[in-house]
Amino acid sequence: MTEQEKPKWMSDELVKDISPKKLDFLAQMFTQGQGKSQKEMMMFLMPMMKKAKQENLVFTPQEMQAAISAIKKYSTQEELEKINDILEKNLKKGGQ
Repeated sequence: MTEQEKPKWMSDELVKDISPKKLDFLAQMFTQGQGKSQKEMMMFLMPMMKKAKQENLVFTPQEMQAAISAIKKYSTQEELEKINDILEKNLKKGGQ
């Protein structure tokens, strides 16, 4: 991925300490996930998480929070609503 192809959030100060390999993975996941319904997104995320595990891409809670914050910073209102909806549903699942 060239500098010009990179989403703006990947150059944000919030994610400066996250490895480029991890950022590329997140960018791919975010780009490919756009436009998917809630159900499609959940089905999409499972193989992506498996792929991350296979590639030994382990994200700390701090890295995930920084990446989510950076992505949100550059998202449209529609994207923000979808991100918040997915995060809220995942938190509910994790809390049960």
